[in-house]
Amino acid sequence: MEGIEVLPLTAERWADFEVLFGPRGACGGCWCMTPRLSRRQYEEQKGEGNRRAMKQLVDSGRVPGLLAYREGRAVGWISVEPRERIEGLRRSRVAAPLDDRPVWSIVCLFVDREFRGRGLSVALIEGAARWVASQGGDCLEGYPVEPRKKPMPPVFAYTGLASAYLRAGFREIARRSPTRPLMRREV
Repeated sequence: MEGIEVLPLTAERWADFEVLFGPRGACGGCWCMTPRLSRRQYEEQKGEGNRRAMKQLVDSGRVPGLLAYREGRAVGWISVEPRERIEGLRRSRVAAPLDDRPVWSIVCLFVDREFRGRGLSVALIEGAARWVASQGGDCLEGYPVEPRKKPMPPVFAYTGLASAYLRAGFREIARRSPTRPLMRREV
């Protein structure tokens, strides 16, 4: 996609994030806290509690991800941070670490309905690779889905599609589930 700028989510961009995620918090009150919390904690604070938790994270100066802008409007989101900051990865069998290498992880993508199917996920993934490199990281992982049935409802593809990662220069390095490759890219 042309004309896309990918920028870190900071306190100054919070309002853009809220507009993009809308009143439902992207999907069912998630506010991209699902990968960051235990299942119990997530359920207890679903909706407004998750929004407040993400806001607190951003206000602390932590950058939990990046926003894609087109013509000044936020149209996409990608959650990317060092793996050790993402609680949900600690208990995942599918995305369990392969080695001791420090990696950054992509755990969520959200694209405005109007921009789906137009390559924005690839632009977000490539933007994440640039961000990781600018922060001193050298390895980026993703845990996308490779659906058996197409099309897949967007709500089930929140980690992204394997095809988008391949187009962004990733390669599959493991597969612990028939539909969930573990992918890496050197940055």
